[in-house]
Amino acid sequence: MHGGGSSGTGSKKKANINVIPLIDVIMFLLATFVLFTLSMNKATGPGGISLNEATTGFEIDPNKAATVSVNTDGQVFWNKDQQTWDGFILKVIELSGKDDPIILINFDQAANFGQSMSVLDEIRKAPKPIKVYISTKIPDAGRS
Repeated sequence: MHGGGSSGTGSKKKANINVIPLIDVIMFLLATFVLFTLSMNKATGPGGISLNEATTGFEIDPNKAATVSVNTDGQVFWNKDQQTWDGFILKVIELSGKDDPIILINFDQAANFGQSMSVLDEIRKAPKPIKVYISTKIPDAGRS
């Protein structure tokens, strides 16, 4: 007896590599990364900002509210009358002194974002709170 470790019949054992478990592990990792990546893209909106979808709305009587409009040139209008910036601020202060003040805002789709935010900031700084509603246009049913 010498230390060969075989049964003495002269047969050699072949080494087998089982590929099926390796494929299962790789497919599991691939599916995990794909699902993780898809969930990341779904969580953030354009530019990394999460946006709420508008699902409800209601009508505001324009006769009971002051209408503020900002066009693409950054001009501010108060009830269709063009205002200077100081004139706009005075109108906001004057409106805040009334009972239940309401402002209906019309921002042009291509209006300057900074100018629009400045308008909202000045309304927010009014001495008394003012209800602010943003006017939206309902798309025509015939257009796609």
